[in-house]
Amino acid sequence: MSLYELRGVSYRYGRNGQAVSALADVDLDVEAGEFLAIGGPSGSGKTTLLNLLGLLHAPDAGTIRLDGRDASALGERERTRLRRERIAFIFQSLNLIPVLTAYENVEYVLFSRPLSSAERRRRTLDALAAVGIADQAGRRPQCMSGGQQQRVAIARALVRDVGVVLADEPTAALDQVTGRAVMDLLKRLNRDRGITFIFSTHDPRILAAADRVVHLADGRIAS
Repeated sequence: MSLYELRGVSYRYGRNGQAVSALADVDLDVEAGEFLAIGGPSGSGKTTLLNLLGLLHAPDAGTIRLDGRDASALGERERTRLRRERIAFIFQSLNLIPVLTAYENVEYVLFSRPLSSAERRRRTLDALAAVGIADQAGRRPQCMSGGQQQRVAIARALVRDVGVVLADEPTAALDQVTGRAVMDLLKRLNRDRGITFIFSTHDPRILAAADRVVHLADGRIAS
């Protein structure tokens, strides 16, 4: 059984009072442990597909199954609970809180769980160590390089111990050397921890590193 099964998925959004098709009749299977890239030009539907995989929206048509469960039929509250349990995000903008340290940015996402302070600390330090920045735990984002900030965002995604990480253009703001280092890190986490990574990207570094690439064009799978 696939981790994700999408059948006939379509999604429209409004623009100037008109319905615009962002995705149309998409079929896609994603296996657990894949390192999958979703490629295509701007406006092809990459981010929309990633948002649907992250259960941030429900499709207008078709079904999205996660772990065999029809997530597209769930209400907003149930989708939120399933998203919290199974999925983490790495956003292009990173969304780090500038007044918090690296440690606090990572620990913050654990406060919604019934964990002791000792367990939160253990998980946070383990996540920072896994991405190689345990020594930066007390620094705030503005005092860190772009690559270090990206590692904080990755640690924040890992700390909840989920099975799926969705990343929207994770290397877009990084130079060649830093971007390659981040991709090597994600590949290692995929290999060592069995985490499923799904990227929306047009970065050739990610496309080259992916186990499989799904190309979108005009909201449809082109190849």
